Amino acid sequence: MTQTNSVTLRFLAAPTDLGHSGSVDAGTVLEWVDKAAYAAAVGWAKSYCVTAYVGNIHFTDPVNVGDMVEVEATIVYTGRSSLHIQTVVSSGDVKGSGATMRSRCLVIFVAVGEDGKPVPVPPYEPSTPEEISRREAAIARIAVREEIVEAMRGQVYTDEGTAEKVILRFLAAPTDVNWGGKVHGGTVMDWIDEAAYVCSARYCGQDTVAVFSGGVRFYRPLLIGDVVEVEARLVYTGNKGMHIAVHVRSGRPTEDEMHLTTYCLTVMVARDETGTAVAVPGWIPQSEEDRRLEAHARELLEIRGRAPGNRLPNHLTS
Repeated sequence: MTQTNSVTLRFLAAPTDLGHSGSVDAGTVLEWVDKAAYAAAVGWAKSYCVTAYVGNIHFTDPVNVGDMVEVEATIVYTGRSSLHIQTVVSSGDVKGSGATMRSRCLVIFVAVGEDGKPVPVPPYEPSTPEEISRREAAIARIAVREEIVEAMRGQVYTDEGTAEKVILRFLAAPTDVNWGGKVHGGTVMDWIDEAAYVCSARYCGQDTVAVFSGGVRFYRPLLIGDVVEVEARLVYTGNKGMHIAVHVRSGRPTEDEMHLTTYCLTVMVARDETGTAVAVPGWIPQSEEDRRLEAHARELLEIRGRAPGNRLPNHLTS
């Protein structure tokens, strides 16, 4: 039996997928991405796999309820235990007018054994010019990704910041569980989107939507029954984009200590009736921490701009 490096999920966007924006929220799309990438990773590795990193994902046109959705996940590179998976989300009228690409990103999974430690995966060997090109692009992004992770790791967030901030707290429910008994990476990304929405909407006084999520780093698993804390903080505004840093922490209800599980930076925009992004009030840093985190957001933009073929949209740089 020939081993395949690609999985495509097809389904209708259901009424229950409707988000606050009137279409399907970015968090739900990220859940779909995670599930398709998981299926591709496990199918190749033949072992349980965990989400380790989600690269830059740009949300273009929205996915609407009733759309026929396709989520394609393709392995483009393997390390010793890691699987680099290119995902593409497309959707269109179910009557068959054609599907349009809505988002694209690179997801990295790690294969683990029963003890939770990484295990080797079968190497993926590209054979066509297109497959070779995808592999080379994935390899070229490794150094940039490591630089982003290091820049994120070096930041400290305290109560000295004066920017808009929200914290959501709840228990991880049994319905959040994945096939390995942990919380879905896609579910965590949905929580991130919700917190970023509340933070950005409070800041600008309008409904907002995510247009970009970058550097979603998963540090440790999140367990069913954990107390979950999702903190979203404004760190930078352009003319239209609101850059929101989101930290997800978790811990057992019987313990005081909370552990960082996931971190990312999400860009939100407010839109008018036509769906066009509109200007938002500019945020002026007040404290030393505010100025440091704003500089950090600008540094991340500069690092991402160096990634091969990564032309940053105006809502990220202006």
